[in-house]
Order: sequence, then structure tokens, then C-alpha cells
Amino acid sequence: FDADIYGPSLPIMLGTRGEKPHIQGTKIRPIKKYDISALSIGNMVEENASVVWRGPIVHQAIEQMLRDTEWPGGDFMLIDLPPGTGDVQLSISQLCEVAGAVIVSTPQDVALLDAVKAVNMFSKVDIDIVGMIENMSHFVCPHCEKTTEIFSSNGAKKASEKIGAPFLGSIPIELGVREGSDEGKPLMIKKTDSPATQAFQNIANKLMQSIENLE
Repeated sequence: FDADIYGPSLPIMLGTRGEKPHIQGTKIRPIKKYDISALSIGNMVEENASVVWRGPIVHQAIEQMLRDTEWPGGDFMLIDLPPGTGDVQLSISQLCEVAGAVIVSTPQDVALLDAVKAVNMFSKVDIDIVGMIENMSHFVCPHCEKTTEIFSSNGAKKASEKIGAPFLGSIPIELGVREGSDEGKPLMIKKTDSPATQAFQNIANKLMQSIENLE
């Protein structure tokens, strides 16, 4: 569920741009792609349209998409939240019984400051942090294989240790991640042997373990 009302990106990343969810009666059927049932406001409004809604309208939209969608069920429901500590995060905490939150940050201090604020917000609404992920952790040159830590190093790992949350892993800067996202063909399907694909898989495994430990 892409809950980023103001900047939905899921239709681009899944290759469902221009597709509309089927509506039958009062129920919305999510769009299925890559064995994922997905719903995004980006599939319900024109792509270039600006969503200019105040907090109460955002809350109503989130509630309606959660309540009126024929979610198929399954092992997990992943909710992509916008950056920050705004209305969407509060709405989700009120509308859902959330197993836990995953904090994603780049390594530099300016990004980690926002990540720590998010941790504090989830703490106030009694949602556990099931882990932190460091995105754009480092760049490996495809020609010489030299590693360059463009945004500092291990910032998210150090932050996770400070707040007592599991560190789920680091995702390197890799051209294939950007290409796959823009083309709507996720890297894990397109190139199964890349370092970033392996990082995503390891993070998914650690996330499952972290959730099991909460239970």
C-alpha cells in the first residue's frame, strides 16, 4: 500500500503507470504485478496532477483505501510512508494494528536526524521499530570495483545501535536499482546476482526474523 499521498512512486516502480484499479460496487480491487497486490493514489489520479489536500482529507483517503479495498490477505502488508512525521504516519497508527516500523535512511547526519525524529514519533504512538536500513550506503565502481562512501559510512548502523533497534542491512548505490525503478522492472527480478539484489534479499530475511522476535 503506497500511502505517500503527495508523492506516490509505486506505479512507476512496478510498471503500472496509467493502470486504474477495478472498482466493483463499493470495493476497490488492487492492481496485481509481480505477485504483489498493490494500491497507490498514483493509480487513481492523473500522473501529473498535484494532490493538494489538508490533513483531514488525507486521513479520509487513507482510511477509505484501507477499508474499501479487497486486500487478498497473505503473510505481510507493507505500507510505504512519506518522509517525515506528518498526517499520514498518524493516520496509519490510528487505523491499523501495526506490527512495527522500518526506518530507511541514508548515512549522512542530515538524513539521520530525520530518521531519529521518526523513531521518536513511532515511540509516542506505541509502534515498535523492527529495524533500520541504510540506503545509498556506498558506491562500487563497475570498472575498478573500488568502494566509495559518498554519504559517509555506517551512519544508520550507528544510529540503530544507539536506539537499540536491529540493523537490517545496507543497500549500495547501483545503476541497476535506478534503472529497474524507472523501467518498472525491479532489480530483484531483472538481475538476481547483483550486490544490491543480494542486499535486498538479506534485508528481507532479517526483517522477517525481527518481526518473529517481536512476537
